[in-house]
Amino acid sequence: MAKTFRIGGIHPHDNKISAGRPITPLAPPKQVVIPLGQHIGAPAQPVVAKGDEVKVGTLIAKAGGFVSANIHSSVSGKVVKIDSVYDASGYKKPAVFINVDGDEWEESIDRTPEIKHECTLSSKEIVDKITEMGIVGMGGATFPTHVKLSIPPGQKAEALIVNAVECEPYLTSDDQLMREHAEEIMVGCTILMKAIGVNKTFIGIENNKPKAIALMREKAKDFPSIVVVPLKKRYPQGGEKQLIDAVLRRQVPSGALPIGVGAVVQNVGTVFAVYEAVQKNKPLFERVVTVTGKKLSNPSNFLVRIGTPMQVLIDAAGGMPEGNGKVIGGGPMMGRALVNTDVPVAKGSSGLLLLDNKESQRKKMRDCIRCGKCVFACPMGLNPAFLMRDAVAKDWGNSENMHVYDCIECGSCSFTCPANRPLLDYIRIGKQTVMGIMRARKSQVIKKREQKEIKSLSFSFCVWRIELLYHPRHTFMAEIPSHAICMVC
Repeated sequence: MAKTFRIGGIHPHDNKISAGRPITPLAPPKQVVIPLGQHIGAPAQPVVAKGDEVKVGTLIAKAGGFVSANIHSSVSGKVVKIDSVYDASGYKKPAVFINVDGDEWEESIDRTPEIKHECTLSSKEIVDKITEMGIVGMGGATFPTHVKLSIPPGQKAEALIVNAVECEPYLTSDDQLMREHAEEIMVGCTILMKAIGVNKTFIGIENNKPKAIALMREKAKDFPSIVVVPLKKRYPQGGEKQLIDAVLRRQVPSGALPIGVGAVVQNVGTVFAVYEAVQKNKPLFERVVTVTGKKLSNPSNFLVRIGTPMQVLIDAAGGMPEGNGKVIGGGPMMGRALVNTDVPVAKGSSGLLLLDNKESQRKKMRDCIRCGKCVFACPMGLNPAFLMRDAVAKDWGNSENMHVYDCIECGSCSFTCPANRPLLDYIRIGKQTVMGIMRARKSQVIKKREQKEIKSLSFSFCVWRIELLYHPRHTFMAEIPSHAICMVC
């Protein structure tokens, strides 16, 4: 019997319309707009200016801190400006605008089709290369990969888990990636195992992808340390904590990270990007994006340059269908409606979903009937109905007590609610507010601790100065005025 996680979960219809469609490379557009904040953490800092010439793979922005990522040009041409652009979140973010001229790549990138199996780099060199190439999580969270691979002191990784679940309805980019690049993914797994010092990899794939499972199992025969684990179809099995529970039968405690139970989780797209970065010296400047919808004439999986406007993808898939109601960045469960179709493709853009007017309309909200369906559906064991109640009442203290910060925003609660209540919308508000309060509180604690340490140090300094001033062997310092003893206190 196929494995799955043990708490909550739902079974939305697959709608994998674009399954089996080959990955089709899209030509670069006339202009790309490359956001500087394509990852969790600090935005990257631009290292190019207006008028600079760049090639495909040229570094255009350096990581703005440890939790950040480098950004590279996806095209060759001239930088025309650094300005703001609406991204998939609906907010304006700084970006580099590049007019395309030809398609000249950096010479350091290996563009040959041969698969390179042997990796001679050390663990540290692998992490450094991943950092340099700007690799982030490709499943949507966009957490910088080098941060995940930097195991905290006192903790030890026991296994690498590759997230090839792709449980979100409609999306097929990971499925097709496995069908076309299975061997490269296997090599990527061996590289990541070397980086974190483990000798076991588990690749979790839901059993609605039989062709991908069969091919990956066939390739895994040459890699004895890699095991392909078929999983029962269940949403949101692609969540890190749910996948760890399904594969390892270990549950990550509230507020803890996967490394706390010995697991490092990487999306299958990230694994492929790691292979290309380490073995081909290729930065992350393009990715596979599913463009789909029931009324779309040509649902497809495209290989797209970062910074390409979403409208280019829609045109390549047959154009905007008549009566289209919404364009969703991502899938229907966790994706968000785009403010316009000029939003650029980013490192975390896994899909583009077009919904007609009927599908995109929200049903009228009714009163909660206390049925408990949202509680049974929640994979984190939360009470979504009460969390929405607290958000409406702005009772942030109770929201924190009920662990709103553990919500993974999967949308299972809203999907299953018979009263059509926008549970996730309110929970998101509560989660963002509570986490802001927690950060501010932590900052105050650190500030008070630092002030206490400064006061303690200044007192010790005062004692030392007083002793020095009035020591019989140092009478020459007695002329120093008393107000000059300590400038701190």
